[in-house]
Amino acid sequence: MAKPLQKIMHYIRKHGMVRPRDIEAIGLPREYLIRLHRQGKLNRSGRGIYTVQDANVTERHSYAEVAKRVPGSAICLLSALAFHEITTQSPPSVWIALRKGARRPMISSPSLRIVRLSGPSLTEGIENHPVEGVPVRVYSAAKTVADCFKFRNKIGLDVAIEAMKECVRQKKASVSEIHHYAKVCRVSNVIRPYMEAL
Repeated sequence: MAKPLQKIMHYIRKHGMVRPRDIEAIGLPREYLIRLHRQGKLNRSGRGIYTVQDANVTERHSYAEVAKRVPGSAICLLSALAFHEITTQSPPSVWIALRKGARRPMISSPSLRIVRLSGPSLTEGIENHPVEGVPVRVYSAAKTVADCFKFRNKIGLDVAIEAMKECVRQKKASVSEIHHYAKVCRVSNVIRPYMEAL
C-alpha cells in the first residue's frame, strides 16, 4: 500500500495539483487521494482538486485551478492583463475564453467570467506558462490588448486604452504585434485612432 501512496505523492509534487482522473490515468484508484487527504497529507483546494500540504500557493493559484478543471480554456481579458501585470485592475473572477458552443463549466469556485471565441481569435496568441507546476494557457499581452478592444462593452473602453498604453510602455508587446492581433480580432478600425495617439 505504501508504494502507490508514495507514487501519488511524488506525482502531485511534480505536477502541482491533481484531479482524481489524473491519478486513474497513471493506473491508481482515486480512493487513494481521499485516504491521503484524511491522513492530512493532501489539501483539497477545490472540488476534485488536490495539492500537497506544503504546496507553494501563489496569487495565481486560481489560474492553475481553472486550467486543471477547465481544459481547453485560456486565461483572457482582465485576468490576462493581471497575469502580464499591465493593469491596475484586480478581477474578482477568473476570465476565460472558450470556443463557441462549448459547455459551460459547472464550477462555483473560483468564480468565472466566460467569453466565447471562434476561429483564429480563439486559437492565436496563446502562451503556456507554468503556475504551481500546472501548465496554464494565457493569451499573450498583445492578443489580450486586442481582446480588450473587442470586448470593450464588457470591460470598459478606458480599461482597453490603459492596457494598450501600459503594454507598449512596459515593452510587453510592440505596436505591430498589437496591430496583428487587432486584425485577428477584427477590431483594427476601432483600435487605430488610439494606436495613432500613442
